[in-house]
Amino acid sequence: MLVNLDAVLKKAQAEHYAVGLFNTHDTDMLEAAISAAEEANSPIIIGTAEVLLPYGDLPLITPALVAAAKRTRVPVVVHYDHGLTFERTMEALKLGFSSVMFDASASAYEENVAATREVVKISHAFGATVEGEIGHIGSAAAGDDRSNPYTTVEEAVDFQSKTGVDALAVAVGTAHGVYKSKPNLNLQRIREIRAAMECPIVLHGGSGLSDDDFRNAIRNGVAKLNIHTDMVVAGMQAMREQCAAHDPAKPATWDYLDTRKAKVEAIKKVILRKLELFGSVGKA
Repeated sequence: MLVNLDAVLKKAQAEHYAVGLFNTHDTDMLEAAISAAEEANSPIIIGTAEVLLPYGDLPLITPALVAAAKRTRVPVVVHYDHGLTFERTMEALKLGFSSVMFDASASAYEENVAATREVVKISHAFGATVEGEIGHIGSAAAGDDRSNPYTTVEEAVDFQSKTGVDALAVAVGTAHGVYKSKPNLNLQRIREIRAAMECPIVLHGGSGLSDDDFRNAIRNGVAKLNIHTDMVVAGMQAMREQCAAHDPAKPATWDYLDTRKAKVEAIKKVILRKLELFGSVGKA
């Protein structure tokens, strides 16, 4: 069933588990995510991000995402992750996304507030929820995950109250992509922000965190976790193994469908493990 963030995060927050967002910018990843959620009887968040659009055109992939969500028996949020421009975020809403993240965190604080508030107003008219971001969640590949200041409690409370966002991504020591060194989560800051406001907390940069990092983040108040890199790595490894098992001198032995199937199963395995780790199994 197609739902928005409110339908899954409020329950997760109350029952102390987290719901995973798995970026699914092609139908192989979509199949893996939906299959995993149904097998685990778990709520799930699927979607794509603006930076991924060159690899999965928004008008092309959106109908598949929405159709899969509507026909699935578990709650599925179709979420537009890291909308960097107002125009593409509006396009996502018009195409049928039930939730959007508007990321103006690189702008000056007051500009972020004003732009996000406008997106919230419009999105709520669509019946969609909005995730905002305060602070800067860096790039692990660039090595800037520790050079940026953590989101303060005062910033989080002020931002949520001024914008009306339904979920808030905060900078607490994680980064996007593959980590060069071990991330250092500020669990106390997560706990303090959670205690100061009811708005669900989102942790980006989940790929590469340890199981204990995830458990501790959830225990201290995180209700939504984002995963993408781990899925890509697993899918690539499965395809490499399939290709290595065939003789390139004999094209007839190349089996595209078996390779695709191995890729889907590898990604599904990653998602199933995350759903169990996040505590959302059986929570649909």
